[in-house]
Amino acid sequence: MIRLQTPLTEADARRLKAGDEVVLDGTIYTARDMAHKRLCEALDAGQELPIPLDGAVIYFVGPTPARPGRVIGSAGPTTSGRMDPFSPKLLAHGLRAMIGKGYRGDEVRNALGEHGAVHLATLGGAGALLSRHIVAAEVVAYEDLGTEAIRKLEMVDFPAVVAYDAAGGSVYERMT
Repeated sequence: MIRLQTPLTEADARRLKAGDEVVLDGTIYTARDMAHKRLCEALDAGQELPIPLDGAVIYFVGPTPARPGRVIGSAGPTTSGRMDPFSPKLLAHGLRAMIGKGYRGDEVRNALGEHGAVHLATLGGAGALLSRHIVAAEVVAYEDLGTEAIRKLEMVDFPAVVAYDAAGGSVYERMT
């Protein structure tokens, strides 16, 4: 198990190999389809982003409302491929890791290598369990998107597996 502290450096990402098991501690941001689109539109317009991308980790999740006494509801990953049109641009601006489930396209995989980043996978269908690793959550951008608003999460021991590494390795190819 490799422990990672956010924000991540390029060296952090480049040392990881497909199949490595990691735990993340620190700040992670949430963003799904519409938030990704808005981030890219802001970049295209030369606007300042509402979150720092340099070394950032984005979790593809739209959490459910928190139950009493909890900071967040169920927080399981969504399908990563839906973010493929936006990920290369965000990676070029410093995004260091993404967390989701499922396959990524060739353009994203190439961008991971070019920019020294990784894609992490975590357990789909285990959102209630994963939410126990989130100790703080607050909406920081695009509140009008509801559950898809960008949130700043504080994570402790958040489990993931390196699905695609910066050297072109894929955990999915190792399974076939």
